[in-house]
Amino acid sequence: MDCGPKKFYHKHDFHSRDYIETYCSDKPDMVFTEDALKFPMMNFHYVFSSGFVKGDVLIDVSMGPVIHHLYSACDVFKDIIILKLNEKCNMETSKWKDSRTGACSWEHTSAHAAKLEGKSAQVQDKDQQLKTAISHIISCDFENENITYPVVLPLADCITSLWILDSICKDQDDYMSHLEKISKLLRPGGHLILLGDLDTSYIMVGGHQVHLLTYDESFVKNALSKLGFVIDYCAVQKRRSESKLCDYKAVLFITAYKAK
Repeated sequence: MDCGPKKFYHKHDFHSRDYIETYCSDKPDMVFTEDALKFPMMNFHYVFSSGFVKGDVLIDVSMGPVIHHLYSACDVFKDIIILKLNEKCNMETSKWKDSRTGACSWEHTSAHAAKLEGKSAQVQDKDQQLKTAISHIISCDFENENITYPVVLPLADCITSLWILDSICKDQDDYMSHLEKISKLLRPGGHLILLGDLDTSYIMVGGHQVHLLTYDESFVKNALSKLGFVIDYCAVQKRRSESKLCDYKAVLFITAYKAK
């Protein structure tokens, strides 16, 4: 698929609404339900409900204005801080949190979260619970050693990150450098949860090819080990969708605690 030079999520104009509608919506033609919604939500529900990932402060740094993975987190964490590299994604997320006109609807994912918890009748409560738990939505920049500069955040008990390293890293050295910056926001003993696509190179957003870094499962595991993390849960789901919008082969979900 030749759509001109690839764009970078954090450097070029990013169509945040198109990203949501294409990859995370409840539209009948949305083919990524199993890989982009159900697989992440199932695994986040498992690690948070099992009790081995816990604490008070969670920091999320993810690609796009996604929040569906945080429904399970708000059952555990009182304070959720969301970091966004892209201003449009920042605004889109804030619009949803403040229930403003024109905000993206995440009702289909809050309903799925309630179903996972066996509370299907409490969809609206689940949505409001997450909005209440989110204390800040702030900008970040991986060009800085402290990515939230000049803001200094409390060390998190847990950091969640969906597809952000895939989308901002031009090579594997970049991945290591940016992963280390993320890890500095985490307290010793805290958990890092990563979700990414394996053996991929692009994703289509707004008619443009957006760069994604190509890597495999062993690379991520080695990167975490080098930075002093110990992996305690890993799940891989082979691609279940047929589409030329993205060329990934599988989805990786991995949790690791910061041993040092």
